[in-house]
Amino acid sequence: MKVMKFGGTSVGKPQRMFEVARLVTGSEERTIVVLSAVSGTTNSLVHIGTFLSQGNRQGAKEIIDALENQYQEFLSLLVQSPKALKKGKDILEEHMEFLNIILRISYSEALSKDILAQGELLSTKLFSLYLEEQGVQHALLPALDFMRIDANDEPQVEVIREHLEQLVEQHSSTNLFITQGFICRNAKGEVDNLKRGGSDYSASLIGAALNASVCEIWTDISGMHNNDPRVVERTVQIEQLSFDEAAELAYFGAKILHPASIWPAQQYNIPVKLLNTMEPEAKGTLISATASSKGVKAIAAKDGITAVKIKSSRMLLAYGFLRKVFEVFEKYRTPIDMITTSEVAVSVTVDNASALEDICRELQDFGTVDIDKEQTIICIVGNEVAGDNRTLQRIFESLQNIEVRMVSYGGSVHNVSLLVGSDKKTQVLQQLNSGLFQL
Repeated sequence: MKVMKFGGTSVGKPQRMFEVARLVTGSEERTIVVLSAVSGTTNSLVHIGTFLSQGNRQGAKEIIDALENQYQEFLSLLVQSPKALKKGKDILEEHMEFLNIILRISYSEALSKDILAQGELLSTKLFSLYLEEQGVQHALLPALDFMRIDANDEPQVEVIREHLEQLVEQHSSTNLFITQGFICRNAKGEVDNLKRGGSDYSASLIGAALNASVCEIWTDISGMHNNDPRVVERTVQIEQLSFDEAAELAYFGAKILHPASIWPAQQYNIPVKLLNTMEPEAKGTLISATASSKGVKAIAAKDGITAVKIKSSRMLLAYGFLRKVFEVFEKYRTPIDMITTSEVAVSVTVDNASALEDICRELQDFGTVDIDKEQTIICIVGNEVAGDNRTLQRIFESLQNIEVRMVSYGGSVHNVSLLVGSDKKTQVLQQLNSGLFQL
């Protein structure tokens, strides 16, 4: 069994779905295909929920109508036979009726999850309809029948395995399965989701649950690059990464892969391949337990960072000081990315500033609090890179003219992280690209 996940751009147009169909029907191995919502749909559904939460039903109605028109056009280009067109219109009517009904009921957080689920439900049903018209034998497996998270929003891999195996066994003669990414049920049995980018997570969890031979993540990029090709002109594709290297890159800004998706694959040793739907012949990037070599593999940047510095002469040799600081961030469910300490100060970075005002108010009990917004973490990743003195020397030689706000070194042997002002991000990425890769 193998898993193939296709993102929103890969199914964003009927022509893209045709290509996905060609890719998934060309395998001799039993395959589970995980689909995201059609590109743009999730954003529209988010806006619908936002308008409803604000009491703006007219605004929500306008988006629903626009979405219906978009899908009617999509359907007309996807299938041709009167039978398929009729079935497709029934599918659209079902989901648009649901969206119109919610205009008349009270908005709630639970309802917002139901709204968001419509994107993946639509994309998979329409793709299944196309396969049916083409005479491709397959089965549609509803993710809501097997994908589970617990009360802490953590996936229940063993429960997923039990339910998924039962569903697959019901189709013993079927080699191709279609299911939704992103959506799941929570501990209360309500419709929920795995958050943004969760389709990658879904694919990895399914791969882990079924002990898949490989988990293929298909996007519109040919694998992971050694630097951000959007801002750096000369980049090269990485052929192989270890799970540890990929996890560091995903967490610190590499957009091609959702950070959470590495954990299930690594835990159950399921190889992951990053491939390009637009260039299926491209080699892509293989992520496995084995690192191809030592040294720097890639650089990633994480924007939207805020640095918080707590300065207090009382902290010198003060037992439990750091614990108290961390407890404040824990109280407001705000993860810390980087940390540096001195005898009189501690600096941390966060990527979620929603509770920053409350956090700073409590931290002022410990000393003076300074805030630096609009910061970026630059992450240099490679197998045992933190133990390579020559690499460290080249990093800082490349950045002699750059003010570095913080340095994180030693927490991981695969990562050296720097904090710089976001206005210097492009310059830093370019200079490191030249200094570390001679590109």
